[in-house]
Amino acid sequence: MLQKTKGIVLRAIKYGETSLVVTLFTADQGVQAFMVQGVRKTTKGSNKASYFQPGMLLDLVMYMQPGKNINRLREYQAGYMYTDLHGDVVKNSILLFCTEIMLRLLPEHAPLPELFDFASDFFPMLDSMPVKQTANMPLFFLVQCSRLLGYEPRGRYTTETPHLDLQQGGFSEHTPVLAPFTSDEDARALNAFLETDDYVSLKVTAMSSDMRLRLIDWYISYLQQHTQHLGNVRSLQILRVVLHQ
Repeated sequence: MLQKTKGIVLRAIKYGETSLVVTLFTADQGVQAFMVQGVRKTTKGSNKASYFQPGMLLDLVMYMQPGKNINRLREYQAGYMYTDLHGDVVKNSILLFCTEIMLRLLPEHAPLPELFDFASDFFPMLDSMPVKQTANMPLFFLVQCSRLLGYEPRGRYTTETPHLDLQQGGFSEHTPVLAPFTSDEDARALNAFLETDDYVSLKVTAMSSDMRLRLIDWYISYLQQHTQHLGNVRSLQILRVVLHQ
């Protein structure tokens, strides 16, 4: 059955000499895998494989067969053309981190329209931002993605609950016993992120690079503790380097 939809590229793996197996987060069918044949052939003036870089937003016509693990694309074209998201080292590192988080956390074949809409807005916004304003974007993506998947930390920062407790999965009145540890100031900063849902507020949310990385580490550990899917995030090491610059 043919179906038109939109998609976000999460991963592309080489198959044979000229093809790719591409994992897409689609608007209507959730995460799906597709065989794209001949896309790596080099022809004059054409580089079709570039459509399948992580984070690319695509307009698609899909062949969908119920129960089939790998389907096929009939048509694909760019739904949005990035300016420097794939060329800028900092922005591209954030992009790869965010697509890896989705690849690991999103269930297969399950439509998630709110999360799809958020990600479809997030990547063009990241592309258009001055690079100096992008440092808060990875943590913002983690918070919003986990919220839309139902994994938001419990509670809020108050004078009675000033600690981030990994074991309890949120804000606590008790000093945590499970690493990674954060300060009360870190907990207050994360609370601000949990209450922020717009990019304007995000740009003016000030924190040091050390605090930002501590909160990302804590949030990754929180998701590893309270979900079954995240595992080791390989892009995190590169993200740490670029956020410290």
